[in-house]
Amino acid sequence: MADALKIGIAGLGTVGASLVRILQERHEALATTCGRAIDITAVTARDRNRDRGVDISAIDWHEDALSLAQTADIDVFVELMGGAGEPALTAVKAALSRGVHVITANKALLASHGIALAGLAEEHGALLNYEAAVAGGIPVIKALRESLTGNTISRVYGIMNGTCNYILTKMEKEGLSFEACLKEAQRLGYAEADPAFDIEGNDTAHKLSILTSLAFGTAIAADDIYLEGITNISIDDIHAAADLGYRIKLLGVAQRTDSGIEQRVHPTMVPLDSVIAQVDGVTNAVAIESDILGELLMVGPGAGGNATASAVLGDIADIAKSRPGAQHVPAFGRPVTALLPYKQAQIQSHEGGYFIRLKVLDKTGVFASIATRMAENRISLESIVQHSKQPVDTDGPQTIILVTHATTEDSVRKAVASIKGEGYLVGEPQVIRIERPKTA
Repeated sequence: MADALKIGIAGLGTVGASLVRILQERHEALATTCGRAIDITAVTARDRNRDRGVDISAIDWHEDALSLAQTADIDVFVELMGGAGEPALTAVKAALSRGVHVITANKALLASHGIALAGLAEEHGALLNYEAAVAGGIPVIKALRESLTGNTISRVYGIMNGTCNYILTKMEKEGLSFEACLKEAQRLGYAEADPAFDIEGNDTAHKLSILTSLAFGTAIAADDIYLEGITNISIDDIHAAADLGYRIKLLGVAQRTDSGIEQRVHPTMVPLDSVIAQVDGVTNAVAIESDILGELLMVGPGAGGNATASAVLGDIADIAKSRPGAQHVPAFGRPVTALLPYKQAQIQSHEGGYFIRLKVLDKTGVFASIATRMAENRISLESIVQHSKQPVDTDGPQTIILVTHATTEDSVRKAVASIKGEGYLVGEPQVIRIERPKTA
């Protein structure tokens, strides 16, 4: 049997502790499967004395991640600290510069510095693996980087944030407000005390930017993503969507168009009978559309200690099974020098159009005015209906729901702006895109 693969782990939170436990409990089985033992030889974390439920007394302790990356006798540096900057960035650079392989679950780090780190890995003959950075335990990175080689991918989309999916699911199933569901998610540990990074869509955007690079062979462009979170989704939107045969999900979507690559993160209505509409709670799902395979949908745990540790372990096993001199798979599927510049496309028309909810004063001519403003912007309406629990003959505001045929973002925004100028709106209009996934 080959010499043991020596692992150093930086970060012993939920994921790190789960990884240590799995590697210790399954040491013999993994040695048999991988053809060599996998030994944890060095670790670091913020607090050496914290009880993590695993025994690290026999493992070399380093006071910080940089020390571990620079000096530890390791073959693989596993970065589980998180954060786009320090200390993760310098530690990962130090490990790669030594020719030490790096495995990370840090999507923020990759979204900000992934291409530079991939170049550093290539320069020093090291691997940069990151299966756990996107969609937890779902092996979407391996699928895009290796399994789908030869396919031309047209679109990648999915539910990539368990916090948002949990909130939207609970709103629908229990009829609770966004605020109430967010508080429950925080109580259960699904949402952070400051949940902005998740609920405003940034977490999904980081993950999407990584998938975009893999799918289309472009440089990462995390700053060129249309971004909209779920904070404005109301229980009225949830109910209206259900009445129309849809369910609201926060989707990340990347697709190839004639003018470039389109990336967007926003709440989306998907048909109730589609597979992705059935993905509830903290579960994630990623769909890939390609010319050879067709449609592939992968569903699984998107977060949590065991799910993320499983993805990290898969990356470790791949390295353990490789042999000296073997050709390394580039971090983003092709050498950094072969990645194309990212060309941003204008958001195109969407199959299924838009849902527009308007609260209006009960005045004569409102329906006709709305229809006129839509027609002026060449928007064809699939339906326009009044959607209100209060009697039609009362003087209070009424809710009008519009569903458009396929149109463009620009046209919808111009039409809504025109309607706002008419003076009969109460509050802000709600606009949600409708997607009809090919994967049904």
